[in-house]
Amino acid sequence: MTLSPLAPIRHKQGDFFIAEIFDNLPWKDDMASMEHPLFTLTARKPDMRILRYESGNASVEMHPSNFGLPNIMDKDVLLYCASIVMAKINQGEVPPKTVRLSMRDVLIATNRNATSDGYKYIKTALHRLTGCMLKTTIKTGRTTQGKGFHLLESYEYLESERVKDRLIGVEVTLSDWFYNSLLAKEVLTINKDYFRIRKPLERRLYEIARKHCGNKKLWKISLEKLYLKSGSTSPLARFRHNIKKLAESHSLLDYAVHFDPEKDLVSFASYNAGLAPKSTEIQGNLSLPDSPLPENIPPSLLEDVRHAVGSGLDYYKLWYEYTNWSGSRTAKTIRGGFIGFCRKKAAKAKCA
Repeated sequence: MTLSPLAPIRHKQGDFFIAEIFDNLPWKDDMASMEHPLFTLTARKPDMRILRYESGNASVEMHPSNFGLPNIMDKDVLLYCASIVMAKINQGEVPPKTVRLSMRDVLIATNRNATSDGYKYIKTALHRLTGCMLKTTIKTGRTTQGKGFHLLESYEYLESERVKDRLIGVEVTLSDWFYNSLLAKEVLTINKDYFRIRKPLERRLYEIARKHCGNKKLWKISLEKLYLKSGSTSPLARFRHNIKKLAESHSLLDYAVHFDPEKDLVSFASYNAGLAPKSTEIQGNLSLPDSPLPENIPPSLLEDVRHAVGSGLDYYKLWYEYTNWSGSRTAKTIRGGFIGFCRKKAAKAKCA
């Protein structure tokens, strides 16, 4: 049985209360780091290289600390801070650059286990975010930072007296560069299930798709440009293979991916668009209906059906068929009904 691209939901929403932002307000991501690769995709071991990136008028140079470059998973801390700060801005406040956090809340809100390993990981993330030196021409709030800086200017934490190495609280001071992007509202809302995406590359591709495709029907980019924008350090041939597999699996959160090998072109289509894209519009068959889609399949249900039935089926098309066929079924029967519906389709496909 194939592993779901989304990690399980590790905490019930009712188990915690973190500023009302997590119930009533969306998660925010800054557009600068969605547009350009500021985070390494190497998450298993420290990335000690000097990261250099140039595209148009944008240039980035990042020098790692002894802990390495900040990786795409470390970014969860910044997303948490950005969401809290944006909540205050949207309420008409001018928030301070220094944000006080409960580390347990950070772990739970970003779908991490609140264990000693979870606390150690966040602690290391803080080291990387404050230790890496960044120089860039990318403007935030219409201002260019003319000196080297850190994504997080500093942090100060409190450790539990009862449990060794247990982080219970932390104050982080945001860099001027990142803080200015929030004051200028240079942010986009992201799906809360972003924190459940297992693979670093898929997290990065989701950010790119959210930034450029958004809720539009279609966005296209050459494979080489996508490769540069992703920040991937794997060989181009390997990256091409990963994109092809992603397109075949239909597993990217919120977006359908199509790869045209003849033109080396990658297309992203939003499942949240008003109309599903026609296959002719993306020069390939995504097996999506041409008529208006119903409400998008809930991510948790999508994970459940992939776990129960397996990959290889277009669950978005099947969801469309099921909701039209099932009519006014009650919410209590949707999960079991849809999984049974998909199992029958899978069995027919095997017999065909």
